[in-house]
Amino acid sequence: MLNLLDEDFEVKTIFKLCQANSQDDNLILDGITFPLLRQQAKKREGGPFLCLSDFVRPLSSGITDTVGAFASTIDADMEGLYEKDPYKHLLVQTLSDRLAEAATEKMHEYVRKEVWGYAKEENLTIPELLVEKYQGIRPAVGYPSLPDQSINFLLNELLDMRQIGISLTENGAMYPHASVCGLMFAHPASEYFSVGKIGEDQLLNYATRRGKSVEEMRKFLAANLQD
Repeated sequence: MLNLLDEDFEVKTIFKLCQANSQDDNLILDGITFPLLRQQAKKREGGPFLCLSDFVRPLSSGITDTVGAFASTIDADMEGLYEKDPYKHLLVQTLSDRLAEAATEKMHEYVRKEVWGYAKEENLTIPELLVEKYQGIRPAVGYPSLPDQSINFLLNELLDMRQIGISLTENGAMYPHASVCGLMFAHPASEYFSVGKIGEDQLLNYATRRGKSVEEMRKFLAANLQD
């Protein structure tokens, strides 16, 4: 099936390296402010409570940093294949998801080694890539460190994802469904983490920074709210 898909369809990816700084728990990318959430659950005893903005030079430093933004997707027509054959339809959906992730992996390697070039000497095997031995991270929207799906609207301002066929619903979901977007950080100490459950105080603070109502943000962060 993969060989058949390869004859008729493409996997597409787009990225942009942005001038970046952090300001408290916000990222400023090419003049667009990305409010972020700070970790509430300790990853390890004695470790810091992390926010993605921690991996970017603060605005007060007077030094501009770099952060990458990306999106990857499949041809939309792939999602309608084999609709009358449940087994093949499920298989093509699974392949679509893996192809979007694979395109992201390949794009990230290209960015690290050539475009951004902070890891020019990187020479990793496939198994090493799969366990993320490379420097830096690329949290996608929906990941535990970037749980707010409405961030897709801000990423769309940066990337214009229509260029590769991605559209957003009114809730920020991506179509085609086999799509992924997020941010790329190069800091050697950058690591993945889970924001975890947040309280009403952080929800209010975040909604204020997003310029949205608490109720709207409550909808996007339902899985992260304390019971």
